[in-house]
Amino acid sequence: MGYSIGVDVGGTFTDFLLTDDTGRRRQHKTPSVPSDPAAGVLTGLSELAAAEGMGETEFLASVHLIVHGTTVATNAVLTGSGARTGLVTTAGLRDILEMRRGIRSRRHLYDNKYVAPEPLVPRDRRVVVQERMTAAGEVHQELDEESLRSAVSDLVDSGVEAIAVCFAHSYANPEHELRAREVVQARAPGAFLSLSSEVLPQIRLYPRVSTTVMNAYLGPVVQRYMSEIVGRLAGRGFTGTLMVMQSNGGITRPETVAHLPATITLSGPAAGPVAALEFIRRIGRRDCTVVDMGGTSYDASLVLNGEVQVSREGEINRQVIALPTTHVHTIGSGGGSIARIDEGGLLQVGPRSAGAVPGPAAYGRGGTEPTVSDADLVLGYLDPDYFLGGRQRLRPDLAEAAVRTVAEPLGLDVVEAAAGIYELVNLQMAAGTKNVSVERGHDPRSFPMVVAGGAGPVHAGMIAHELGIPTVLIPRLSSVLCAAGMLMADLRHDFVRGCNGRLSELDLGTAAALVAEMRAEGEKLLAQEGIAQDRREHVVSADVRYPGQHHEVTVTIDATDLDPAVPERALRVAEAFHDRHRSLYGFAEPDQEVELMSLRVSAVGHRQDNGTSMGGDPVAAGTPSPKGNREAYLRSAGRKVVVPVYEGADLPLGVLVEGPVIVEEPTTTIFVPEYFDIVSDPSGSYVMAAKGTDRAAADGKGDGR
Repeated sequence: MGYSIGVDVGGTFTDFLLTDDTGRRRQHKTPSVPSDPAAGVLTGLSELAAAEGMGETEFLASVHLIVHGTTVATNAVLTGSGARTGLVTTAGLRDILEMRRGIRSRRHLYDNKYVAPEPLVPRDRRVVVQERMTAAGEVHQELDEESLRSAVSDLVDSGVEAIAVCFAHSYANPEHELRAREVVQARAPGAFLSLSSEVLPQIRLYPRVSTTVMNAYLGPVVQRYMSEIVGRLAGRGFTGTLMVMQSNGGITRPETVAHLPATITLSGPAAGPVAALEFIRRIGRRDCTVVDMGGTSYDASLVLNGEVQVSREGEINRQVIALPTTHVHTIGSGGGSIARIDEGGLLQVGPRSAGAVPGPAAYGRGGTEPTVSDADLVLGYLDPDYFLGGRQRLRPDLAEAAVRTVAEPLGLDVVEAAAGIYELVNLQMAAGTKNVSVERGHDPRSFPMVVAGGAGPVHAGMIAHELGIPTVLIPRLSSVLCAAGMLMADLRHDFVRGCNGRLSELDLGTAAALVAEMRAEGEKLLAQEGIAQDRREHVVSADVRYPGQHHEVTVTIDATDLDPAVPERALRVAEAFHDRHRSLYGFAEPDQEVELMSLRVSAVGHRQDNGTSMGGDPVAAGTPSPKGNREAYLRSAGRKVVVPVYEGADLPLGVLVEGPVIVEEPTTTIFVPEYFDIVSDPSGSYVMAAKGTDRAAADGKGDGR
């Protein structure tokens, strides 16, 4: 028997999904260990071995694939615990990390009190070199090797662990950066080195510097973690393949990540939309909102036209990273988010979290501050004796005591205060969902919401009610959906090359050569990863704009559009851009010239086993019967009301159960509020439908959007 395992390390729990050669699945959760993330992974694997009735060594020898999503890079940036990093750059550009783009961030454009974050590299560790390339890649000033050696020596003397090198226009000609690599390796052989011509060879200085610095800053941290997890797994008998989830929604080998650690800054959340896409395909849909509520945060993203949405540029802790990243909006609202009374006497929830240690008060691990999970328990949504399928008993008395600390200052009883916490966090999450939908021109009511995370199904119904979303899909794998997405993900590598010029004046031969170069790099990596030739795909795209625009639009093109032998085909690039611009902004100027800024290639390796069976588990037949009743808070009643409680496996396929109702699974609880009904669907999901919604929609047989 062979196993595949998806592992998602979260802030509170580490999630596992195990599948075997027959398609059987096992979900599992274990508390994360923030001080030693690998320990939580290894503990969970040991627990899975016991659940399979095997010794740890025997079990791990039977595991042929582990796909791992990790928060190591994310946490290093959020906590400021990355490597001591130095920057080597061209004379005159020393302060680009603080100058940024010369304007406030778009999201803070009108905030005259906004203070930008501190750069990852302070000024005393930013050194300059006399050299200069032109935008055409010609040497304007020869590299002064003496100033280069002096600059590197200064950084070595300051005790840096990592060095980023970013010279002006190196994307057009990396000659000087390649020479800098030789000097750094000779004078600082133990330092992690990032060259901008390797990390991000494209136009625009600040994003290139910021991303290269981020890569260096994370390098030693990620390298140590990858070396540690690989070594500890091997020491326990694992001889299979370990892959790592990237921010772009694809997976790759640990050694690739160790070289480009900035590619995993959103490693875990990127897998959620990948899995959601599989589930909506099963009900004939192509669009959905994906929401993932874990213990520490709430992530929202979109799947549109059958594609996970990927951005060219994003931020982490307000630091720019210009690598392809699954567009996920994250806020500090999770099961462990702490409620408090602010200076104005108002109730606030998050972003501070109790995390895995000490965790919510109800966990009985020393936490005393009220959290969302404590409120959920007080409101009756959670069964204290069935948390994690009964593996962990919750303490209602401690949860009530914690919630009372905010109830008394507000003049409320404990249930009223818990309802306030529940309502407030739902509103925050609804607002976070609007960030990826309404603010981007999409109506969330027009497609279903797919729910992930252990805490998500408790809150999803009321979030959907707030947004007017009529259909909610809760996969049976909801609580480990990101771990499931890791087993579904393809391998993916993204490449970019600067290629600036008006389309009518562009040297198509040069452009075609750049695409061929990137395809060759992708072919090499996919071959090393064992992907057969017939399962390799190369997606070519271009960043295009109207001259004078500040931002580009990325459009997918065909490599033949850049064939110098048939120059008229290049017009198809302009046509694709005009169409995309019109769909995004409501207008286009087809008579206007267009300008290319960069060319991109995504090398995708389609895995034979990424369609691992994610269908529904065996369920009961006949008329469903509740396993009991419990008092749960209903907004419409303003109090706790007795509602039926069902075991998920006892709900027959296609039988609608009217809300309010609670459905319990071993790793999550679904609260179906009074505004919804629920049905168990053959696709492997529960479908929650707003009362009055057409039954076809509730059965997952909608209009095929």
